[in-house]
Amino acid sequence: MKKFNFRKVLDGLTASSPGSGSSSGSNSGGGAGSGSVPPAGTAGVLREEIQETLTSEYFQICKTVRHGFPHQPTALAFDPVQKILAIGTRTGAIRILGRPGVDCYCQHESGAAVLQLQFLINEGALVSASSDDTLHLWNLRQKRPAILHSLKFNRERITYCHLPFQSKWLYVGTERGNTHIVNIESFILSGYVIMWNKAIELSTKTHPGPVVHLSDSPRDEGKLLIGYENGTVVFWDLKSKRAELRVYYDEAIHSIDWHHEGKQFMCSHSDGSLTLWNLKSPSRPFQTTIPHGKSQREGRKSESCKPILKVEYKTCKNSEPFIIFSGGLSYDKACRRPSLTIMHGKAITVLEMDHPIVEFLTLCETPYPNEFQEPYAVVVLLEKDLIVVDLTQSNFPIFENPYPMDIHESPVTCTAYFADCPPDLILVLYSIGVKHKKQGYSNKEWPISGGAWNLGAQTYPEIIITGHADGSIKFWDASAITLQMLYKLKTSKVFEKQKVGEGKQTCEIVEEDPFAIQMIYWCPESRIFCVSGVSAYVIIYKFSRHEITTEIVSLEVRLQYDVEDIITPEPETSPPFPDLSAQLPSSGSLSGSTNTVASEGVTKDSIPCLNVKTRPVRMPPGYQAELVIQLVWVDGEPPQQITSLAVSSAYGM
Repeated sequence: MKKFNFRKVLDGLTASSPGSGSSSGSNSGGGAGSGSVPPAGTAGVLREEIQETLTSEYFQICKTVRHGFPHQPTALAFDPVQKILAIGTRTGAIRILGRPGVDCYCQHESGAAVLQLQFLINEGALVSASSDDTLHLWNLRQKRPAILHSLKFNRERITYCHLPFQSKWLYVGTERGNTHIVNIESFILSGYVIMWNKAIELSTKTHPGPVVHLSDSPRDEGKLLIGYENGTVVFWDLKSKRAELRVYYDEAIHSIDWHHEGKQFMCSHSDGSLTLWNLKSPSRPFQTTIPHGKSQREGRKSESCKPILKVEYKTCKNSEPFIIFSGGLSYDKACRRPSLTIMHGKAITVLEMDHPIVEFLTLCETPYPNEFQEPYAVVVLLEKDLIVVDLTQSNFPIFENPYPMDIHESPVTCTAYFADCPPDLILVLYSIGVKHKKQGYSNKEWPISGGAWNLGAQTYPEIIITGHADGSIKFWDASAITLQMLYKLKTSKVFEKQKVGEGKQTCEIVEEDPFAIQMIYWCPESRIFCVSGVSAYVIIYKFSRHEITTEIVSLEVRLQYDVEDIITPEPETSPPFPDLSAQLPSSGSLSGSTNTVASEGVTKDSIPCLNVKTRPVRMPPGYQAELVIQLVWVDGEPPQQITSLAVSSAYGM
């Protein structure tokens, strides 16, 4: 692409700007005074010296849209009533996601990593804990989320936070093992502190380590369960300010979760074990399992496994409870990918992930901790992806992710930008796009469905179109703060799949990605869409809201390079696109043929690089292929790649 220097352009304008030619003239830029003397050689033409008033300070690069997966994610939270999701990152950013199109971004000014996020459920507010040991309360009820209150811990490092449902007290555990309580309304630290040495037995001199878990009892919100890293768990009575019971285990604790009745809780440990404890007999675990450990022949003890970093214990009214955990795999399977394990009754399912698991949350039907949880999905936050697993089907399929997490899912090969599009176009493309369901995914609706999608803050709609190496084309709404995918089109569906050993002609013109998009033309008003690809083809699409089954018209064009032989057709009014093939000559140096009528001038080696489907093709609502034009091989020479494309939708040319 030819680049222009902005300063040189301005200089050129300055040099060629004529003066007013009258003694009373002036220029709007505050230039030289009127009546200036013309320079020599101007033959009497008056020219004014234009003083440049534009400086570099008047121009700046600014962010218009944000796109992509949250960089280096660290934390996850979900509001089960409003059905919105929050993701925190290592750079202090927070992304709030709801139904497709609801995507909000906010940033901690300090840039400190987000350690933990907690929604004030159904209140439009969020608490974030940062690595600089500061708590922030965010108001989400306004268009741009803002911090209402902040609270800095100066002497202790925050390790864990817990905000019970409909409670005004936020519990904060620290690295020293102490637990502080913050009033969520005033965001002021209360004087009530649970010191580690009061929580554990006085006879125990060793420090229990940082607080790794805090939760209130489902049966009694006045009782708090405190988990310490070294394996100690304390059940603390807030009213009487004493420990009601203590649990000791010889393996480090990573996480804890309650049974909804509040009589049992489950812990996950560093040796890959899960322990189930009963409040009535806290001296030893009610049940101990190492889900991925093999039993040793000589003794009963199973082999140790990798740590189970988090466990969730969710109950169902009409079936066995779900036990879901990350980690815990055997050490002898070093090559296995990061995994999430779902235990339901006697069935154990291991879901392997493409990236390390950062955090996961089980989505349940109720926000109340003392009811049957009825889990229906698991949100898994990976280092570079977000996956939601459907728990309502026995094979645990994943939901099709509607968020545009990676614009380079297939490498971007071309882009086009369109401003001031017809206002209804974004909604039309989106409504068509959401109907396209992929195979193999859950048939349920995306469960993160909160919020309302507003057409961006811009006064005019903006659309970006990206062409990709795999032949796909994506339409994006660029009007809002974040880039939202509206509609995806696959150009490869026009062509036959290449069998192994075929495609020799294609390989000689392009080594890989034969469907890669090179150029795009789009008319937002008429909605006519043209695409050219690396394998020397042009596809013309028309937009329709209705599904059709039709044959694709294809036109094969032979191009010779002797300029004097090229036939120039008589000028006449051009017909619509479907009849374009009838206007082209059928023999000579430029020749055309459709897939139904053979041309006289086509030799046996006049083969296109890709084969257009000859059978009737079902085309879903949206953009439907109407004509495929292909340059073909001539005399053993591959066709030249198409380098420019112009379309007149008004004249159908």
